[in-house]
Amino acid sequence: MSTTPAPERATASRPSVPATAAASAGPTLGLTVLRAVLGLTFLLHGWQKVGEWTLAGTQASFAQMGVPLAEVAAPAVAVLELVGGALLVVGLGTRVVAALLALTMLGALVLVHLPAGFFAADGGFELVLLLAAGTLFLALAGAGRWSVDHVLAGRRRAAARA
Repeated sequence: MSTTPAPERATASRPSVPATAAASAGPTLGLTVLRAVLGLTFLLHGWQKVGEWTLAGTQASFAQMGVPLAEVAAPAVAVLELVGGALLVVGLGTRVVAALLALTMLGALVLVHLPAGFFAADGGFELVLLLAAGTLFLALAGAGRWSVDHVLAGRRRAAARA
């Protein structure tokens, strides 16, 4: 039996990835996917309210559902979903936009969908609850590394150091 330590194996053929980079890739990708999917969903719902139903049709629908101040709420929600959805996709103004969308979804849940029960197929709050939870998460977590917000924050930090 030998007491000589075993020689170390050469690992030069495999580049080393820092543990922090490898550990953050999963959450970064997950946050980016969540932000993009939520953004696209809101963008398309906003487009539906503006382009397909028209603002007048959306106002009438909001009024029929009992939304207070439907003539103001409908265009505000339509524009927020359309523009806010696009901003979420690229990750610009994420915390503010996501907070506004979360509040909008909570309003929709309470004012419209709650009495219909849980399932979206029955007009329930299933989808609205998911959208509220997802946007609340983005409002708290931010846009993540792969976003315009992250690039702008990096530039602000660099300018502050200069």
